[in-house]
Amino acid sequence: MRAVFKSEPKLGLQFQENVDEPTITNHDNDVLIKVKRAGICGTDMHIYSWDAWAQHRMGAKLPMITGHEVAGTVVEVGKNITTVSEGDLVSAETHLACGKCYLCRTGRKATCQNSVILGVDTNGVYADYAILHEENAWVNDPNLPLEVAAVLEPLGNAFHTVLPEHNIEDIVGKKVLVTGAGPIGLFTIALCKQIGAEEVYATEVNPMRIDLAKKMGADRVINPIEEDTYKEVMDLTNNMGADVLLEISGHSQALKDGLRSLVPGGRVSLLGIFDKDVTMDLNDLLIFKGARVFGITGRRMFDTWYQLKGVLSRPDFRNKVKSVITDQYDLADINKAMDNIAQGHSAKTILKVND
Repeated sequence: MRAVFKSEPKLGLQFQENVDEPTITNHDNDVLIKVKRAGICGTDMHIYSWDAWAQHRMGAKLPMITGHEVAGTVVEVGKNITTVSEGDLVSAETHLACGKCYLCRTGRKATCQNSVILGVDTNGVYADYAILHEENAWVNDPNLPLEVAAVLEPLGNAFHTVLPEHNIEDIVGKKVLVTGAGPIGLFTIALCKQIGAEEVYATEVNPMRIDLAKKMGADRVINPIEEDTYKEVMDLTNNMGADVLLEISGHSQALKDGLRSLVPGGRVSLLGIFDKDVTMDLNDLLIFKGARVFGITGRRMFDTWYQLKGVLSRPDFRNKVKSVITDQYDLADINKAMDNIAQGHSAKTILKVND
């Protein structure tokens, strides 16, 4: 088969042909999928650029097939499989939890400390064929567009950010500030509008993504290079501030501006990953505000997936998700796709693997 590897500790990925296909022989709880579409996300960009995080996380594991966002068709199942069938269109929950630790056994699989990440700790999906554990193979509606099925994992991140706890934190009737309108930020804007936010404000500097944020339904997009985020949010909210801050950007100044713009007693969800320590005035920005802060990692397994299934049944929302996908490349053109993303020319990029 064809596959994309991280083989060398330097910039770039390596496309190879005539790679041995994976097999589920002696893996009775696994399924083999034929990959149709695969998404590129920030983690893949870290691996492509071989930054400090990638070196620390993957340095001893090379070579490895990369990629984790996927839509594929099941072509073979292990003998113990009961919930997945040959021919199913599946996506992947990419956190392979151990199922045995304290966190897993108390309903917190998303934070399992023994978790293995697809395409980071074990061979991924940038290939013609890939193996998934049964529990991690999410069966989709067979009519779900392939490109949408390929981005359910980051879409799940967005949903978890919007609704961090089941039936506790809602978004209905709230004024929401989304900092960062990359792919997940764009999904987040669309979700907030879909499930009843009163108003959604977004911050973004990239002109293409500013336009997409408006298309997703943002009531106001603030360019923090040209405008004062805090002042704009105060003006928009009659000097009260946003009820909810959803931090997607991973930029320290965006976080600080967002916290300043939060109403006292408001809620914060932090999904963006920061490249270094962040220093701030905790007293004024969090403690005296009585803010509720949620750190978001992955998706709630598997509450988020069931919630997402319901929203995806709505054609208007599916169309918004599709509009975030601005570029599609063949698998062999992986480095061209990565370079295009690095230059800021893409929102969400999909790899076409098998049609």
